[in-house]
Amino acid sequence: MTPSETKSIVTLSLLAAFVDGEKHERERAEIKRIAEGLSQADGLNLPTLYQDVLMKRVSLVSVAGELESPEARQLAYEMAVCVCDADGTQSEAERMFLADVRTSLGLDASAAAFSQQAEEIAAVPVAATAAAASVPAAPKSPDTAELDKSILNASILNGALELLPETLSTMAIIPLQMKLVYRIGQAYGYQLDSGHIKDFLATVGVGLTSQYLEQAGRKLLGGLLGKVGGGLLRGLGNQAVSSGMSFASTYALGHVAKRYYAGGRTLSAQMLKDAFSGVVKEGQSLQTQYLPAIQEKARTLDAGKVLSLVRGA
Repeated sequence: MTPSETKSIVTLSLLAAFVDGEKHERERAEIKRIAEGLSQADGLNLPTLYQDVLMKRVSLVSVAGELESPEARQLAYEMAVCVCDADGTQSEAERMFLADVRTSLGLDASAAAFSQQAEEIAAVPVAATAAAASVPAAPKSPDTAELDKSILNASILNGALELLPETLSTMAIIPLQMKLVYRIGQAYGYQLDSGHIKDFLATVGVGLTSQYLEQAGRKLLGGLLGKVGGGLLRGLGNQAVSSGMSFASTYALGHVAKRYYAGGRTLSAQMLKDAFSGVVKEGQSLQTQYLPAIQEKARTLDAGKVLSLVRGA
C-alpha cells in the first residue's frame, strides 16, 4: 500500500468519525490525541489531517481519487464502516455517508454486506444488556478470584483479536469490553444499560470512536494488516505493541470496574481516570508474560467466529 493510500484511508476514517456532528468535546479531544500519537508513523502529519477534516478542507471525492488499488478501497470502506459503528449502530447521516463512500469508491454489493455484519456487532451489546436487565441481580459479594480470571481471559481474547488481519475483529473489541463491564456490575448487584457503560468508559478515558481509531491505526500504520482479507500475522515486535494495548485497556477496564462497583459507585470521575491510567500501566507490564497465550488464542480465531464471540460473551 502506498503512503498516499495510507494517508487517504486515515483521512476517510476521520471523515467518518465526524460525519454525524454529534461527537462530545471529550471524544473530539481523544480523536485529536490519537491523531497526534500516530503522527510519527510513515511520515504522516495526522494532526494536520485532523484539522483538514474539521475545517472541511478535504472531500470524499478527493480522498477516493487517491485510492488506486481495489484492496486499498475495500480497506478504506471497512475502516469507515467500523468508525461509524464504534459508538453504536449507524445514524441516518452515517448511513448516507457510507452509501456515498461505496459509490465514490466503486464498490459492489459485498461492501454493503460488510456494513450489515458491522451493524450486527454494534447492535449486540445493546440487545444483550437489555435482555439481561430482566435477570435478578447477582449477589453483592461475588467470587473475586473468579472475576479476576474472567478479566484476564477477556484481556487475552481482545489482545488476540487485535492480531487478526480482519477489520471486524478489531471492531469486536469494544462490544466485548462493554459486556465485561456489564458482567462485573451485575456481579455486584447493578443492572446496567449500554448508556451507563458507555458513560463509564468515557469517564475513565476510553472513547468508543477514538479507541477504534487507535486500534485500527496501530494495525494500519504498524503494518499488521498484511494482505487485506486474510493476511498472515507478521512482525513479533509489532504484534506485541498492538495486542498489548488492547490487552492492557481491557485489563484496566475490568479491574477499575471491579473497584468501582465493589465500592458502591462512589469514586469520582478523576479518581476513575487516575485509577484507569495506573492499571493500564500494570496491564502493559503483564502483557509480555501473557503474549504466548494471546498468540495461541489468535491461532484459534478467524473472522467467521467474531460475531458468535460477541453474541456469546
